[in-house]
Amino acid sequence: MNFFNFDLKKLVMIGIVLALPLISINMQQRPQESNWLAKPFSLLGSVVSETFYGFSSGVKGTTAMYLDLINIKKHSEHLTSTNNELQARLEKMNELLIENDRLRGLLAFKEQTKMSLTAAQVIGRDLVIDHNTITINKGTQDGLKAGQAVITTGGVLGYIFKPDTFTAHVMLITDRYAVVDGIVQRTRAHGIVEGKSQYSSTLQLKYVERTEDVQEGDLVVTGGLDNIFPKGFPVAVVESVEKKTFSVSLKVDLRPVVDPYKVEEVFIVLQGNNEDFGDKFAPKAAESAETGATASATPTVPAPAASPTPAATPKPQEKRQ
Repeated sequence: MNFFNFDLKKLVMIGIVLALPLISINMQQRPQESNWLAKPFSLLGSVVSETFYGFSSGVKGTTAMYLDLINIKKHSEHLTSTNNELQARLEKMNELLIENDRLRGLLAFKEQTKMSLTAAQVIGRDLVIDHNTITINKGTQDGLKAGQAVITTGGVLGYIFKPDTFTAHVMLITDRYAVVDGIVQRTRAHGIVEGKSQYSSTLQLKYVERTEDVQEGDLVVTGGLDNIFPKGFPVAVVESVEKKTFSVSLKVDLRPVVDPYKVEEVFIVLQGNNEDFGDKFAPKAAESAETGATASATPTVPAPAASPTPAATPKPQEKRQ
């Protein structure tokens, strides 16, 4: 057999023979000296260990940050939910406070008046196509009848139009068919308050004599002649006054003191002819005189039952002179 032919055993033997001197030299080195044969393996192990440590630290940091983000998101959602719940409770409490104040006002009004009243809540609006109406939760079983006055603590709203057993339709004073006896509180000028049209929220004071003193801002109150509404109760405020050339009466536009579309509770007047509000709702400007000399000549009439002649006010006298 040729010695130089490739043989695995021979190759291993040659490797061992060559390695013995190197091992012998390495064993003769001092313990404190580094093993040059182990340096490549040590360097490789250090690189691998450093790489693994960096990768492990990065994974741990990313995982921790992800978990923190999840916790922060959950905490934020919890805070948002709690805030929404508290906000809803606060709004509910505010609504209850407003309702409580409103009901206290209704109770105080009912206790202080001489009228016989029945309280009701508004449960519907404009259910009758031909009229401006609202629906209340009281009916004939509660003693309601057609034609009874419906008011709020602030002014006239309308009157019962169509009573049913458990509910009733209230025709608003803004309806084109609604009429209320009215008086200009400052000068006691008489007229009839009527609604303008089906789709309008304004009124007009008709049949007022051309010579009467009616000004923008005057308060129009009930006259009490129909024995339905109490006398002297607010109805509307004068918005504009126009004197037509060929007319014996003034054209007076009014704005109702009560917004019918914001009313929630009302009173039905079962008997109102015993009440006379007089000048209780007189504007403050009319109650105070500009000077001490003219204090007794203020337009506000202290006695509501006094004769409605313009002699009680200086301005109409000057115009007639």
